[in-house]
Amino acid sequence: MAVSAHQTDLSAALIMAPTSLTEWLVVLPVVTCITIGAVLMMIRKHTVWHPLIAIPALVFLVVIDSMLLYAVLKYGPITMVAGKWLPPFGIAFTVDLMGALFALAAAIAGLAGGVFALGDINKSGRRYGFYPFLMLLIAGVSGAFLTGDIFNLYVWFEVLLISSFGMLILGSTHEQLDGAMKYAVLNLIGTTLFLIAVAFIYAVFGTLNMADIAIKARAAPALPTATIAALFVLAFSMKAAAFPVNFWLPASYHTPRTVVSALFGGLLTKVGVYALLRVMVMILPADLSALSSIIGIVAFLTMALAGLGAIAQHDIRRAVGYIVIVGIGNCLAGVAIGGVEGLQGALFYALHSMILMTLLYFLTGLAGKLAGGFSLNSIGGIYRRYPVFAGISLGAFFAAAGLPPFSGFWPKAILVRASVDSGTWWLAAAILFAGFCSTIALGRIFLLAYWRPGEAEPAERIRIPLSEWVPIIALSAVVVAFGVYPEPLLRVTDLAVQSILSPEGYFLSVFPSGSAP
Repeated sequence: MAVSAHQTDLSAALIMAPTSLTEWLVVLPVVTCITIGAVLMMIRKHTVWHPLIAIPALVFLVVIDSMLLYAVLKYGPITMVAGKWLPPFGIAFTVDLMGALFALAAAIAGLAGGVFALGDINKSGRRYGFYPFLMLLIAGVSGAFLTGDIFNLYVWFEVLLISSFGMLILGSTHEQLDGAMKYAVLNLIGTTLFLIAVAFIYAVFGTLNMADIAIKARAAPALPTATIAALFVLAFSMKAAAFPVNFWLPASYHTPRTVVSALFGGLLTKVGVYALLRVMVMILPADLSALSSIIGIVAFLTMALAGLGAIAQHDIRRAVGYIVIVGIGNCLAGVAIGGVEGLQGALFYALHSMILMTLLYFLTGLAGKLAGGFSLNSIGGIYRRYPVFAGISLGAFFAAAGLPPFSGFWPKAILVRASVDSGTWWLAAAILFAGFCSTIALGRIFLLAYWRPGEAEPAERIRIPLSEWVPIIALSAVVVAFGVYPEPLLRVTDLAVQSILSPEGYFLSVFPSGSAP
């Protein structure tokens, strides 16, 4: 057989170099979660095996994300393209320092949720697929943090949204279905706006690769992108539960099982914050400057009204929902302030909130079980019966209020200083006011639910299982550690912010030759 002398040069279309082990780390978190979720679905009739498979997989995920963070710190941003097609034609997974930090925090929260669920999710909840839904949720969250393609960011939003619907209605009570309806309508509107913005951005730039869009936006600042940026801000604000589209969160997050509320409060709103940072700071910085005043006003109203809303609540789970919204306002304030310090405060606060809000929902859900209810009008006596648990709760309340020596103090201090330095003193006032309201709301919960004798205390002392103690103590240790010794996180968040403000390393990771199409 004759061999053709003509040889096709594939180097113009494909990456010819072999894929390194470091590059596999970029997609391994998503592959692991989806694979384990599929395995759990295949053995759906043997739910006793679900936690025995899911929890080691989540431990493995934490290890992978830790290795990925180390690799990014050592080598800079890393890109892997589907099918080895050259960007921007291949679907890219690109991870920089910010994405790696968010992915690791999500994995830690997911692992804590998987362990806590051993005691919180009964046989019925496992039979209806809690652990497969959990793995799919973490896959969606991880994919959103690691993707380098803006359409696939939308796809991962949909993945985590679908899985969150399933987790929200585990139990199928009337209250859960009502909360799920409010959650679904607002989030579907948000994803629709996101998809419309993605269609517009493709029409303007002819590409969906984030690095390619960012390069073209910088090369042609006169392109009409103001409407696109406004749609992105609105869509991500709805996802993050910012004013005036935040009422769905306190109306729905208190309805599911404790572990589900904890995962939602810790993870889902932070995906919106991450997307806002990625799209507005790295991809469309010129439009961020134009919209910063509007974002600042939204942040102000989000913090002020959520702080007042937390004080007004009698259900401790609803109060924690408003505390989550206060945190979103703090993150938006950092985006509005801009600069290294403002964005560092937003990033630090988002990472701290992913861990703390997961912990706070664990504690309030368990407090309701120990006290016999969630209404401040009737419960009490937790400190007398469970002093260690009460002490841990008090520390978490201090952290949520932004008081030292816990992790919540540092990002608020950074944001207040940045707002004063930038001349937006009214944002500093809102941050302090919201912190004051949070202190009153959480102090009220401790005084009424923990300190005073209760009217509806269970007749027998309830034993807290080890599966719930372990994640509570582990997350509490993280909150205390970054409060007492914040320097490592301060250094790495500073590097992360500089990398999105000056994303040349991100661009070179996607286009190694240094020249984008």
